[in-house]
Amino acid sequence: MLDQEMEGKVAIVTGGGRLRSIGRATAVALADWGCDVVVTGTGRDPKTFPPDEQAADWRDIESTAEQVRGLGRRCLPLVVDISDSGQVQGMVDQTVADLGRVDILVNNAAFARGPDRVPLLEMDEKIFRRVLEVKVVGAFLCTRAVAAAMIAQGQGGRIINMSSGAAPSGMINASAYSGANAALEGMTRTWAREFGRHNILVNAVRPGIVDTHRMDDLGRGERWAAAQASILLGRASTDEEVGKFIAFLCTDATSRVTGQCLNFGGGSVFY
Repeated sequence: MLDQEMEGKVAIVTGGGRLRSIGRATAVALADWGCDVVVTGTGRDPKTFPPDEQAADWRDIESTAEQVRGLGRRCLPLVVDISDSGQVQGMVDQTVADLGRVDILVNNAAFARGPDRVPLLEMDEKIFRRVLEVKVVGAFLCTRAVAAAMIAQGQGGRIINMSSGAAPSGMINASAYSGANAALEGMTRTWAREFGRHNILVNAVRPGIVDTHRMDDLGRGERWAAAQASILLGRASTDEEVGKFIAFLCTDATSRVTGQCLNFGGGSVFY
């Protein structure tokens, strides 16, 4: 177990139901630092699980919750559509009712990579809107509800938004993805200014290329090798590495860091 300086704190991590994912790894890392955790998912149909999850008898957020509990922490797994304000408020209310408080929010949920990665002239309006509903509206709703709870507690808090190097640089065939992350970074800076007087720190993380399910459309052959070759350190990050960095941003060691968009990609982004 790591230093338990976050003992007694409660974190909400959205989008944490997949086996190979930043959300799962972040929930586990926060638990290792002493947090109780709420982890959300969309209630995926097990028939759609990838082969590795099926082979592992993975059960989405329930399996993530088991990993958190295995570290001796409480975990509340919730199926939540974060683009629905009522469901988001219900999530926060249940968190406070069951776990007593909320100190950390990790806005990690995102639309599935793939159908949004097309040229603008081929972009389906429904897909475009859904990417923004999950990434931008979802983060807005979750932050609004959680920040209100944090302010009522009067003990500060941490909000971490998962962004991308596509936000500052743009990315071809990714209008929705690039735009959503750019909006999220703008909101990150705004929220840091609004909530600073309440000692609520707000930052964004650009994780770079991470070896998770989101990269499966590249395969693990030549395209994957080429992607890793673009990274100065020569390989993609693991989900565990990103999760530990996010947890670190919630410790006392980073108590003066707010309003920042931080690169964590082994040298794949310099903006």
